Amino acid sequence: MYENLIWNTDGPVALIQLNRPSKNNALNTALRVELASAAAQIRNNPRLRAVIITGGEEIFCAGADIGEVQEATSSESTYKHVRTFQDLFNQIESLPQPVIAAVSGYALGGGFELAMVCDFLIASETAKFGLPEVKIGSVPGGGGTQRLPRRVGAAKAKEMIFTGDPINAEDALALGLVLKVVPKEKLLEEAGSFAAKLAALPRLALEASKRLINRGVEMDLTSALELEARSSAALATSHDVREGTLAFLQKRKPNFTGE
Repeated sequence: MYENLIWNTDGPVALIQLNRPSKNNALNTALRVELASAAAQIRNNPRLRAVIITGGEEIFCAGADIGEVQEATSSESTYKHVRTFQDLFNQIESLPQPVIAAVSGYALGGGFELAMVCDFLIASETAKFGLPEVKIGSVPGGGGTQRLPRRVGAAKAKEMIFTGDPINAEDALALGLVLKVVPKEKLLEEAGSFAAKLAALPRLALEASKRLINRGVEMDLTSALELEARSSAALATSHDVREGTLAFLQKRKPNFTGE
């Protein structure tokens, strides 16, 4: 079904692997279309409770396909090209399921931007992250100039974007970009274990929590607190809240159904 990515499931966990090794997993049009299709199918499948996105052992994703960048010869065509990246990354960021990026090797340009829209980033010891667009006379266009400063602060983001120099996994961990750094051979095992833990939690509560955090950080506190209260109220009549409360009182393990 897919030519540029491998997608399979392990129970409630979906695994998406970028698969253009001859092009360093560069995000050409075909791969972006396939990623969007996979994301749409995952979004509409409540049985899938967590997602892992990964690449190769040496290169997670080298970013945009430079051949396509060269083909964008006008301001309007460049604008449209950049917006396709932003739309794809927004689609992945807004998935109701928690998404884990499992990164080994280089995550550059659009590859780094893809990793940043995931909820969690687990890196191998060989991982490197960077936005090198300045070195071809351009700027990050898939959200890098906006998401990176929100993650690490303006000063560090400016250093990375202005110089184009990558950082290693330990530096990314220190900056809070990365949740955990593990040996390369343990990367998918660690990501899978964490995904399984998330998948076992009550679905509606996870979806609401993700939505509240993603939307709330862009809102004023008063509006965000109102949104939180409304979300709590909406969950109050769900089976999972009733079951969770009753199980707590009865000192037993709850049976969450996602309803």
